[in-house]
Amino acid sequence: MVALLYSEYLTKEALEGLGDFKIGGQIIYSVKYADDLVSLAMEEKVLQDMFDKLTEIGRCYGMEINVEKTKVIRISRQSLPVKIMIDQKQLENVESFKYLGSILTNDGRCTCEIKCRTAMAKAAFNKKMTLFTSTLDLELMKKLVKCYVWSIALYGAETWTLRAVD
Repeated sequence: MVALLYSEYLTKEALEGLGDFKIGGQIIYSVKYADDLVSLAMEEKVLQDMFDKLTEIGRCYGMEINVEKTKVIRISRQSLPVKIMIDQKQLENVESFKYLGSILTNDGRCTCEIKCRTAMAKAAFNKKMTLFTSTLDLELMKKLVKCYVWSIALYGAETWTLRAVD
């Protein structure tokens, strides 16, 4: 618990005033969940400045960034790598990663996530197949499908960018 409080203060102190990623007119420099931190920037230099400041302030708190676990992704139509350095080590560029149960890809498309969610929903449906072959009331079966299948299929759907192909 203490490490999470340190992390919260460290992030606030290091990143406040930095960043250029705007949502609804407000600058968003990070997204946090438990001990995970996502740093957001529109430009590579701004992101590098953010990591430099995080590293500097982190050392004041006696904390280090785990360079082996830290990844970089550029979400853009051009798949150019991003060169972010921490202590003369370049962070690994990835094409996709899973964050809070959703797959983020460097092209910003959700096709992969939709396919994964569909497969997971089918698997959930097949596991509960015995419920649907019984003599249960139709309304109860509909509720079970909503509970066990649609909740899995539509997890994170509010963040999907849907295209006609999808």
